[in-house]
Amino acid sequence: MAEVPARTGRGRRRLPREPHGLLPRRLAREAHRLLRRHGWFAAVLGLGTVLRVLTMLGYRPALWFPDTYTYVVTVFKPSPDLVRPAGYSMFLKLLEPFHSFGVVAATQHLLGLATGVLIYRVAHRAPRWVRTLATVPVLLDAYQIELEHLLVSDTLFMFLVVAAVALCMTARPVTVAAVGLLLAAATLTRTVGQPLVVVAAAWFVLRRRVGLAGVLVAAALVPILAYGAWFYATHHRVGLVGANGAFLYARTMSFADCAKMDPPPDLRVLCDPRPPERRPPSQEYIWAKDSPLVLRPGITFTKENDDLAARFATLAITKQPLDYAASVLSELGRTFTWERAIYPDPEIYGYYQFPATPPGPPGRYPAQVGAEYAKLYEQGAIGTEIVEPYAGWLRAYQSMARLPGLVLLAVLLVPPAAAIARRRAHLRGDSTGSRRRAGVPAWLVPWSVAVVLLVTPAAVAEFDYRYVLPAVPLACLAAALSIRPDVLGRTGSN
Repeated sequence: MAEVPARTGRGRRRLPREPHGLLPRRLAREAHRLLRRHGWFAAVLGLGTVLRVLTMLGYRPALWFPDTYTYVVTVFKPSPDLVRPAGYSMFLKLLEPFHSFGVVAATQHLLGLATGVLIYRVAHRAPRWVRTLATVPVLLDAYQIELEHLLVSDTLFMFLVVAAVALCMTARPVTVAAVGLLLAAATLTRTVGQPLVVVAAAWFVLRRRVGLAGVLVAAALVPILAYGAWFYATHHRVGLVGANGAFLYARTMSFADCAKMDPPPDLRVLCDPRPPERRPPSQEYIWAKDSPLVLRPGITFTKENDDLAARFATLAITKQPLDYAASVLSELGRTFTWERAIYPDPEIYGYYQFPATPPGPPGRYPAQVGAEYAKLYEQGAIGTEIVEPYAGWLRAYQSMARLPGLVLLAVLLVPPAAAIARRRAHLRGDSTGSRRRAGVPAWLVPWSVAVVLLVTPAAVAEFDYRYVLPAVPLACLAAALSIRPDVLGRTGSN
């Protein structure tokens, strides 16, 4: 075998040189071994990749959503928005040099695939078929793929949260600090990420790693407080956005009864005389021209209007707590239905479907302004070109391939059911007659995050189909982590 010197000088040592062609053969054998070991996951990942390529071919360069235009404006006029934090705009800014919304959509598809890989990797102690099954919703669900093609923040938010949860499985200060930074980035992408910092910190406290919990919170607070300072300097208001009161007001209008509340005169202007069953969906109280809040002087999200809306909502919740709880449960219940009902209205529902015809130009003035900036971003015309037959294949696929809400509910019930079964087994004692003390289960952190992501919008805003999808991979990860070989009747443990 030929040799080459490892170093020059006296006493130099010679290392064997790989014969020509040996390294490629070794790589081929390693790839073959990995495919044999992880073949089912490779097949699911490959199919998910093909579906995303078809999406890129069928809908060029991307699909638009009303929120998209606001995000694009912030790219060119950096300023914290009153309604949405600027995290997704920063993401768009990073990709601006490409001047292509197609690159943005492709990057989001890669984030979707990476999320599937993370789930498979984190659940490495579960049986391989369980790990593979846990990745199917994020990799193959047609609505997930369509959401990745929409120019909205949810795919980025999902990846940041799943990555943070994945790092929670470690216990090193550097990685825990990374968890805090990822959750801060998620919070600045969608404000629903704020309670997730508490959930992750509680995970380490339960594991008696209080110091690591402190590191996580400190790492998260630095960028969040910095953004809050920027928001205060711009709007002279404390917070990350200036619409929390308005959204909570809209949420309470599904049940608020001014006859029961007896609000003071300054709040009474926000009452709706119609009975709750005859009122429109909650979001209409934020955007509709005849909404009592929208009819107030100034823009909807001035500090005065938002504070007034917050006071009204607080009074409604405290005076009608049972009605509020019932309303939240009713809104949350939309998550777990078998059928996918049209909600909150046909227009919004339609944005989550692969369209058969190109969407029209934006109608609202702010969106029209955003469209002009979008042309600057693209350095050309914007819109969506629908290319057949690829688009037709995707529409047919979407009519069949989705995760029904009842199945999601079953997935969420798997971890507590497995924990109960394991607890009973421990109480009976193992084969030696001893009883083991169970620690904090690994599934608890992704399961808790998934539940928070599902409950929070129903409690403070309203149900929306795109709010559900980021929680799905975490629910599936929790289920996979809870299913160990011993639970399946085989030897071994998690």
